[in-house]
Amino acid sequence: MDAMEPSSGADAGRRVVLFPLPYQGHLNPMLRLAAALHRRGLAIIVLHTDLQPLDPANHPTEYRFESLSADVPAELMASKDIARVVMDLNASFAAPFKDRVAALVADKESGGVDCVITDAVWFSAQAAAQELGVPSLGLFTNSAASFRTFMAYPTLIEKGYLPVQESKKDDPVPELPPFRVKDLERIDTSSLYDFASMVGNVVARARQASGLILNSFDAIEANNVNKIREELSIPVFAVGPLNKLSPSVVKTNLMPGGRECLDWLDTQAPGSVLYVSFGSIAAMDAPDFVELAWGLADSKRPFVWAVRPSLVRSRSLESAKLQLPDGLEEEIHGRGKIVYWAPQEEVLSHPAICAFLTHNGWNSTVESISQGVPMLCRPCFGDQFGTARYVCDFWKVGVEIGVVTQLRRGNIRAAIDKLMDDKQAKEYRDRAKDLKEMAEKCATKDGSSHRALVSLVDFIISF
Repeated sequence: MDAMEPSSGADAGRRVVLFPLPYQGHLNPMLRLAAALHRRGLAIIVLHTDLQPLDPANHPTEYRFESLSADVPAELMASKDIARVVMDLNASFAAPFKDRVAALVADKESGGVDCVITDAVWFSAQAAAQELGVPSLGLFTNSAASFRTFMAYPTLIEKGYLPVQESKKDDPVPELPPFRVKDLERIDTSSLYDFASMVGNVVARARQASGLILNSFDAIEANNVNKIREELSIPVFAVGPLNKLSPSVVKTNLMPGGRECLDWLDTQAPGSVLYVSFGSIAAMDAPDFVELAWGLADSKRPFVWAVRPSLVRSRSLESAKLQLPDGLEEEIHGRGKIVYWAPQEEVLSHPAICAFLTHNGWNSTVESISQGVPMLCRPCFGDQFGTARYVCDFWKVGVEIGVVTQLRRGNIRAAIDKLMDDKQAKEYRDRAKDLKEMAEKCATKDGSSHRALVSLVDFIISF
């Protein structure tokens, strides 16, 4: 059975409610999972917060969308204290979610609800579903290594690995190989207590869920997936990479810069361009931005750089042009393309792309692996530190250009040379190509992720 074909056991009457967290990096995997389940005959209801409106016109007509409202202060969503934001969002949307799911369950004429799948970080929604007696699964949108870190958090604090101390930052963490202390997940803009509390809630609810879904695959994380399965004692479905297993069905018009970016890539030589993007949330200080800009310019290589207005901290700018250092545009004329936004998957799959300078968000990392593109790694917060460790030192498809320390244009230029033109460059590209082939194999018929998806659908139907 092909990854796109319906499961023979699927039942169009089965209704699954999905509830994504209102951030792009969490929303995209959830909607891809929705598409994978829908293709196998399950009816899809997407509940979403009014903080992240979704246009039903951009999705399959068979989907049902319902918005949930809560009194969430604007300053909360603008806060950099991510742990507090997540805790407060859980508190604010617990009742609206429970009330809506209860109404859907009671609506027997429309089919009720057979299963709820929430982002695993919606621990209050998991609790609500369990209180209503509805089978629930969590989708964890970071790596399996990240979830293992969540499970180990009390131990990491008890043994003094956290908070990270400068004198111990390079020490190994035997409980979570290959991590060093500096690779451990944390949010420097949140208190350690708040982050540990958030993590504890996520893990506690996952232990009581019907199952856990991971956007990962055995070829890169089999050991971590198996460790989670052993410790949680619930079904764990590694169905990634979802961008390969379930290509997007969302109808989108390219945002400004998108088509222009792709047209420009069409004019470049194969395997010559560096793509630079830090996702939708990660930010940097102004000095780092200036060093990065001149490091790219000094490399003398063609590049595409997605520069959103919020990329530089403490600035509110009307356009990316206002952020650029004096003289940069003249220096990069003809070989540097700077846009507000780039269609990342299309860019990474373009034959002109040679490497990806990334913050190592999990979606970006998986998309890069899926396209066989080596990475220059500049993690900013959270799980990105650990992901960069795997990319550079375990999978060996990337080069680190700095963690926490201020960027330096000379280091950036040297890293670009190493990944794009140094004698080692071919080794990085060959290993990246191997990982791409592994990802494709996992997503095809009889691959581990394909089998996990079929098992997930059968599991849902069994409720």
